[in-house]
Amino acid sequence: MNSSPIFKIANGIGLVLLFIIFAVPFVWMASTAFKSLGETMTFPPVWIPEALQWQNFVEAWNSGPFLKYFMNSVVVTLLILILQFATIIPAAYAFARYEFPLKNFFFALTMICLMIPSQLIFLPVYLNLSSWGILDTIWGLILPFATSAFGIFLLRQSFMQVPEELLEAARLDDASEWQIIRKIMLPLAKPVLITLALFSFIAHWNDYFWPLVMTTTDQARTLPLGIAMLRQVEGGAAWNVVMAGNLLLVLPILVIFFFAQKHIIRAFVYTGVK
Repeated sequence: MNSSPIFKIANGIGLVLLFIIFAVPFVWMASTAFKSLGETMTFPPVWIPEALQWQNFVEAWNSGPFLKYFMNSVVVTLLILILQFATIIPAAYAFARYEFPLKNFFFALTMICLMIPSQLIFLPVYLNLSSWGILDTIWGLILPFATSAFGIFLLRQSFMQVPEELLEAARLDDASEWQIIRKIMLPLAKPVLITLALFSFIAHWNDYFWPLVMTTTDQARTLPLGIAMLRQVEGGAAWNVVMAGNLLLVLPILVIFFFAQKHIIRAFVYTGVK
């Protein structure tokens, strides 16, 4: 690794620029969430509100059935996580530790699924869900994401790093395959599992496209759709209220990331079993 002073300075400047690029929009959102309506329209922009307007959050919450949106988001996200782990764990274990006919072919199909964006296949999925009669329902938002090709791939890579001798020793002790998965594979893959859960949670908690396509009433709408509706008001959007709603949307992600960040780091630096 280059350790010259010029490289260190350039690296530091690059990190500062990246921090500014990613942090400034969030800081602006948080600042605007506490501003009065007048302060959102002043120029030059006001970064620090003169008085914190907590009423913005009350207005955002009361502007629609936000409790319903929130509960729908919680139910959809949690059920997707449960179904994904119920499918990706056995699939990843099979791809990592078993030999069976057409194994490479099926794994290639899994990788192809990873490369196809959901927006490209939403029409046939929409028609299938329509024929099943579950449009505008919670299950219509859950079933298309009941598994994860990315999760299978990442967990398979983690399972492949476990020494075969460890598994053979467990089998000699009459451990079943399920006991091996539960007591050996999953504890060793804990950082990867937490990382997958966080990535999936963020993706589906923030998902706007799929609920927009699949729902037509408030019965199954999720929080991102409710936040977007804050802009659809007469006389223009009250951006302080909109940003307060966005801050409410992102707050659960920040809390979960705060507690899971060390496991994410471990997942990406994990190289084997010690």
